[in-house]
Amino acid sequence: MSHSQPNEQDDLEKYLEEKAKQEQEKESEPLSAYDACVLKESAKIHELIAEAQKKVKSVQMMNSCVKTYFK
Repeated sequence: MSHSQPNEQDDLEKYLEEKAKQEQEKESEPLSAYDACVLKESAKIHELIAEAQKKVKSVQMMNSCVKTYFK
């Protein structure tokens, strides 16, 4: 094991801590109207994707049942 590994780990920890601090500061700032709109639309898209995935699973299950029934 080399000595550089603990230093890399320390550097990574420091980097992650700094990123976490930046994210916290970012969250405390008020969102611009644009950012709020983007987040709202993103949430809608995620919701639509989830609904579509449920429908796909349902159709796959039906197809599986039909194939089993007509074997």
